[in-house]
Amino acid sequence: MDDKLIVGISVLFCFVAFGRVFQLYIWPRLQDLSPDDALKILVAPHMFRFVGLSFLAPGVVSPDMVPAFANPAAYGDLAAAVMAVIASFALTARASWALGFVWLLNIEGTSDCLLAYYQGVVGVGLPPGALGTTFYIPTLIVPPLLVTHLAMYRILSDPRRVAEASPQGGMPSR
Repeated sequence: MDDKLIVGISVLFCFVAFGRVFQLYIWPRLQDLSPDDALKILVAPHMFRFVGLSFLAPGVVSPDMVPAFANPAAYGDLAAAVMAVIASFALTARASWALGFVWLLNIEGTSDCLLAYYQGVVGVGLPPGALGTTFYIPTLIVPPLLVTHLAMYRILSDPRRVAEASPQGGMPSR
């Protein structure tokens, strides 16, 4: 089977599987939480995006790894991880700028994931096997991250939930 087809099928199945798990088990529980508590949960997995630095590790990726893919993917993930840590602390502290920062994390993190998919498939067109053991990042890790990004957009864009915002600009707990 073609390498790109294997990656594509893996990504598709991960989106379907995690999307279903999210729909059945995670989203209903997030609805019972205050928006800031729900966002803290959704931000948490993004703190682990430092794993994208493995795109830069010789021996983890193939010697055929293209720097035009590896560098933006690795450093974009690192930026998202740092932003997620800051967002987590800001939400916990109920900082007035927390929601704006979650928006920023969401835009940067989503853009990073989508750019990496584009670069890998179309932009630089990674050669077969270039991902090496990092194969699991785009196939097993990125789809759930994108699902959580969509959920964050949904919470941040819900006028009923945004109306709950405290005068300090954060969201109060229920």
